[in-house]
Amino acid sequence: MSDFKDKIGFIGLGNMGSPMAKNLEKAGVDLFVFNRSIEKTIGFNEGSTVCSSIADLVEQTDIIFTMLTNDDAVHAVYETILTGNVKGKLFVDMSTISEQASKAIAETLKSKGGTFIDAPVAGSTQPAKDGTLIFMVGSSNQDKERVMPYLSLMGKEIKYLGDNGAGIAAKLCINYYLSILYQGMAETVLFAEKLGISRENMMAIINESASGSGATKVKTKAIIENNFPPAFALDLMLKDVNLAIAAGADMPMSKVLEKTYQEAHDAGYGEKDVIGVLDYLKTRSMNK
Repeated sequence: MSDFKDKIGFIGLGNMGSPMAKNLEKAGVDLFVFNRSIEKTIGFNEGSTVCSSIADLVEQTDIIFTMLTNDDAVHAVYETILTGNVKGKLFVDMSTISEQASKAIAETLKSKGGTFIDAPVAGSTQPAKDGTLIFMVGSSNQDKERVMPYLSLMGKEIKYLGDNGAGIAAKLCINYYLSILYQGMAETVLFAEKLGISRENMMAIINESASGSGATKVKTKAIIENNFPPAFALDLMLKDVNLAIAAGADMPMSKVLEKTYQEAHDAGYGEKDVIGVLDYLKTRSMNK
């Protein structure tokens, strides 16, 4: 018998959403799921309720989580949500979108009697599976307390940062940092190869020195094998760099990052993992 009293909805079962929802399911939460592509709901048929529509899910649940790709996808889902009765329901968007879009959705839901939390995450697919994500939360204190037990099932740390929009702001900052880190790591590995140092040795030096971090270690295998299946797609990093620039990241690195990731996208690397920028930079240097 579950100790969780709320009926929980989860919309968006992609690379991140699916393992996050699975952690809720494993904990015994009364879970209702929806995904536009029905095949992604197959793994939830036994332990959860698969809903036929967004409206069906919202009607049956108390707290609704959304994990979607961009502003357009979030707007489309919440436009559908807002056609129904949202009074008393709490919506938690974990997507990385613009601060303006997040605040606008929050205000519209509030005007209709609903409440909204922005709670984007730090971490990619493996932390999502392991339940070790970090949540950056923008909401009222009351809403934060209501959703905390469920966020704790999906993450190892929950950082409460202030009112609506604060979570998104922090997410744009951390992803801006990661965009610098990954391009810098790619350039360093290519520079090392040029000087006769193997990827294996260079990544070992990075990881075992003060330069190492979880972000470098998680990309080491892909770099060494030169294989870039998308844990976090390059196109998503390009989106986040553009969001950061739009939010005011007028920094010396910002235009360099936007140019590199845009060129990598244009060259066909957008669906590869973000560290596939290394492969793009190598190809670009060979073609000069």
